[in-house]
Amino acid sequence: MSAIAGHHHARTKDVSEKVQDILNGQANVVAIVILSGGKCGLSKCVTRYLVGMAAADLLVVISNPLLRMTAGIYFPGSFLQITPVCRVSLWLVFASTATSVWLTVAFTLDRFVAICCEKLKTKYCTERTAAVVIGTVSVLACLETVPWGFVFGPREIIDGVPWYCDPTSSFTNSPSWGAFELFHRILNPCVPFILMLLLNTLTVRRILAASRARRGLRGRKGGENDKDREMENRRKSIVLLFSITGSFILLWGTTVVFSIYRRISMRLIDSVTDPRFITQQTSVMLQIVSSCTNTCIYALTQSKFREQLKNAVKYPLNRILKLMKR
Repeated sequence: MSAIAGHHHARTKDVSEKVQDILNGQANVVAIVILSGGKCGLSKCVTRYLVGMAAADLLVVISNPLLRMTAGIYFPGSFLQITPVCRVSLWLVFASTATSVWLTVAFTLDRFVAICCEKLKTKYCTERTAAVVIGTVSVLACLETVPWGFVFGPREIIDGVPWYCDPTSSFTNSPSWGAFELFHRILNPCVPFILMLLLNTLTVRRILAASRARRGLRGRKGGENDKDREMENRRKSIVLLFSITGSFILLWGTTVVFSIYRRISMRLIDSVTDPRFITQQTSVMLQIVSSCTNTCIYALTQSKFREQLKNAVKYPLNRILKLMKR
């Protein structure tokens, strides 16, 4: 999330960024439709997590750039700018972002268990468990972000109606609110950073050890030239996992560093030319980009996903050609 101070400067967002938001939403819709078909060669458990992550990312796109930013630019004075509605839309931004972050952690944990915990794998890595984890994570993320709905107050009151949302003075100056924001920033996404790095490190160690053992065993059996299908499947799974978690860490890095700096410095942003404002908006852009990168990752790492994507593109074109021939 962007820093709260100066959030209304989002009106400087240009047309290219709005196009990017629309493409982000479309990419997530395409991912949900294709993955839900179950024809990408992935287990039902993995498919559940990927669909859940794509749905959370889609909600981030809808709530943040579309409802919060674009609506304020193209529909000034609409009901979306009334303070109670504005508060709800801002809370949705925090809730959907937290859900997206922790679902990524849940997916990383699932793959860690599948690769490193053979005894627990059969009980944990199931479609039912994935559904329970996704539901639990979503509910807890929504509850944890409820206080953000009380951070904002009206910027002005016109004919008794409160308009727009600005951080209240109590939030800006209160040590209690400062402690809450620090807790939130640690929970989203500092802790996920650490967890994903730790789980990925342990997973890599296990895979390397298993690979050496299998190569030695196959070498003794004289099958070193045969294609090891199991290791090939593991390799594809790890490429998918590391691509998702790696892009998350890279794209969220600026947000984490800037939020820590802003709370330590306690300096307000002066204008849109302030380097801190530019850094803030850059972190927002990278965070929004992270909401559509998973679809690109699927396309780059999963051949069956690419095949289903091609079929989805060809289908309407084939229908149009058939209608034209008739």
